[in-house]
Amino acid sequence: MSTGDNGFVLICAAFVFFMTPGLAFFYGGLVRRKNIVNTIMACVGIMGLSVVMWIVCGFSLSFGADHGGIIGGLEYICLNGLDFNEALSYAPTLSSLTYVVFQMMFAMITPALITGAVAGRMRYKALFLFIALWSLVVYYPMAHMVWGAGGLLAEMGAVDFAGGNVVHISSGVSGLVLAILLGRRSGVEHTSYRVHNIPFVFLGAAILWFGWFGFNAGSALGANGLAAHAFLTSALSSATALLAWMLIDVIKDGKPTLVGASTGLVVGLVAITPGAGFVPVWAAIVIGAVVSPICYFTMNFLKNKLKIDDALDAFGCHGIGGIWGGIATGLFARTDINPVARWNGLVFGEAGLFTAQVVSILITIAVAVVGTLVCVGITRIFTKLRVEHKEELLGLDMTQHGERAYPSFNGLD
Repeated sequence: MSTGDNGFVLICAAFVFFMTPGLAFFYGGLVRRKNIVNTIMACVGIMGLSVVMWIVCGFSLSFGADHGGIIGGLEYICLNGLDFNEALSYAPTLSSLTYVVFQMMFAMITPALITGAVAGRMRYKALFLFIALWSLVVYYPMAHMVWGAGGLLAEMGAVDFAGGNVVHISSGVSGLVLAILLGRRSGVEHTSYRVHNIPFVFLGAAILWFGWFGFNAGSALGANGLAAHAFLTSALSSATALLAWMLIDVIKDGKPTLVGASTGLVVGLVAITPGAGFVPVWAAIVIGAVVSPICYFTMNFLKNKLKIDDALDAFGCHGIGGIWGGIATGLFARTDINPVARWNGLVFGEAGLFTAQVVSILITIAVAVVGTLVCVGITRIFTKLRVEHKEELLGLDMTQHGERAYPSFNGLD
């Protein structure tokens, strides 16, 4: 084991942990005043739930002995059999517990992303139960299929450096399905919807950008050149996407917006995540430049044409951004950057990786859709999914938690 690698990855794990509070502020700033406590609390509850579930069974189901390429075993229940002085095959220079901790933070941020799709209308207890089930039915199997030894998608040659399939596509697609099942927020088609706290939106986006360096660079699982490469491609893609979104705002409305710039930097990070440790530095510029218009027009199409109320654009940002990132990895990856990739990307004359990436994305979408439907079906046995109309009008802060974020505010919301 390497003390340097252990120290680096533990610091990166702390960075990734900080992303979930960042997401809470990002989402919280976007909703109405009467729902900010509920929106933040959705992330806070997941922070506790995900840690306990990961230690009890999540790590074992994700990284235990392979069963059919779909799920791990139960040999590491409550981390039974893991010695902090020993390494796992996944990361030979790390303590087994360092690897557990780093992956635990991914299991935390991923289900939190879903909450943006259902903001302002889902019962808190229904969301809490759904996330617990979703972690078991969707996240742990996806983590095993992509990163686990013998996993289905890994065996077919698909690559995912830091979570395009596992984190972004799975959560984004699940959020879309859940938003469709819940229906639109009351009055959303008639009310002029305004972001209530733009500084919170940027604060959350900035924390996400900071934490994402640990997310992507840490996925090199060592303090090495590949980590530096992933750090740089992440910064470059995000910066390019930020500028691209600003340009879209200027072309459309004549003014750049802080909400737009914040959204752009996030989708740039989403898009580079699967390929951060596989694509050349110059490719990060292309990936970031393309993702902003793709996500921008997808969001508008969903809301204005299909009338789907993905409240905070969980699918528009993470689902679409993750899909583009997975495809872009199949286009631009190089084996001389990271030999985990069996083939070079399509741009360099080989089709094997591109084909594997497309198939892996389709499988991820199928798992997310079916898994979400299963989890919703079980959740409905115990509770209604949606709050009552009166509760929605009053706001979920008071009706679900008995708290107000702004007790002195008496105006219309």
